[in-house]
Amino acid sequence: MTSPTARRSHDREILALAVPAFGALVAEPLFLMADSAIVGHLGTAQLAGLGIASAVLTTVIGVFVFLAYATTAAVARRIGAGDRRAAVQQGVDGIWLALLLSAGLVLLAVALAPQAAGLLGASPTAAPYAVTYLRISALGIPAMLVVLAATGVLRGLQDTRTPLLVAVAGFAANAVLNLGLVYGAGLGVAGSAWGTVLAQNAMAAAYLVVVVRGARREGAGLRPDAAGIRACARAGGPLLVRTLSLRAVLLIATAVAATLGDAEIAAHQITMTIWSFVAFALDAVAIAGQAIVGRYLGAGDVAGTRAATRRMVEWGIGAGLLLGLLIALARPLYVPLFTADPAVRAELGTALLLAALTQPVGGVVFVLDGVLMGAGDGGYLAAAMLATLVVFAPAALAVPGLGGGLAALWWAMNLFMLTRALFLVLRVRTGRWLVTGAVRA
Repeated sequence: MTSPTARRSHDREILALAVPAFGALVAEPLFLMADSAIVGHLGTAQLAGLGIASAVLTTVIGVFVFLAYATTAAVARRIGAGDRRAAVQQGVDGIWLALLLSAGLVLLAVALAPQAAGLLGASPTAAPYAVTYLRISALGIPAMLVVLAATGVLRGLQDTRTPLLVAVAGFAANAVLNLGLVYGAGLGVAGSAWGTVLAQNAMAAAYLVVVVRGARREGAGLRPDAAGIRACARAGGPLLVRTLSLRAVLLIATAVAATLGDAEIAAHQITMTIWSFVAFALDAVAIAGQAIVGRYLGAGDVAGTRAATRRMVEWGIGAGLLLGLLIALARPLYVPLFTADPAVRAELGTALLLAALTQPVGGVVFVLDGVLMGAGDGGYLAAAMLATLVVFAPAALAVPGLGGGLAALWWAMNLFMLTRALFLVLRVRTGRWLVTGAVRA
């Protein structure tokens, strides 16, 4: 049994890492919101083009979020082992991997922008704007991947405050630049893309200054190290599989909702928006879990790892209960902000209640996902997410054929969350993830 003093110590540590992490996570979607608000006044076609291009970019960058996750765990382990120089060196290698990956992505995005816009169903009027925005924004991909990797470095160093400050400053710069370039310079959609690229590069530069200073202070090298970059890639590979499987689940859900009708897909998108926003709060605790667990295991403290994990699970369940109640009880307040259509509102009623139902389960899922990432247990996470996809896909795809509606689809989404929780809880109970040392063997 963990003592009250130990619980308070864990609480302080979780809050110190999770609260700034939540702020940084919330700041990220504000980029798109600012762009949408500014471009929306140019016209419907321009806004549609922005939406299509942003969907492509968000998907591409989301796939490479492993750059942050894997780096956080590896750096935190070395911090726990007391080797700060090796920790910073690991982070530098992760940033070099981000730069190497981004080179090919920029070329692909520029060359395949028209095909990507067409694949997402861009209309003849929106397609030119989508292509313009995508090709210019592709130049910001290296900066975005560097930001992911550098964020992982700082989280591993137990610093979530700096990413928050950089994210807030980046959002402010993005808004100012977009206003100036879209309207002041009269560049339209292209101005919005250039403003975002400039802001992203400024954020990457700020992170690089912090990391380079840390490397010089600790005596770590700044040149690319092939062995270190390969190690980062090996650690990130399983997490890439996990992320792709998760993306597949979300895409299948959207595709199924689209076959149900206009009201159903509209209600599904609103429900997913609420669900995703709530996930930021739970993900903040998961980020704390990555950093804390990596550090404890690096220090060889299995008992501390178990105690911290237990406390974070309690936080996750508590946060999930609170957020679930907010989703259910605050519907009269936020639903009118999204739609006035009676048909959409009717669909939303049940879908939102079903989304609220499993928020406590979601709290466990997010926390244990972060815990196992912090432990470097990427192989299991990849296999578990693939198995979850195998369970979810038939259930979701059967919904239209069986005459089910949006409620049936969200029961399938709840099955997805329950299956994830089952796999994660079973893994944590085995203790096989508790591998100690500066490097996971």
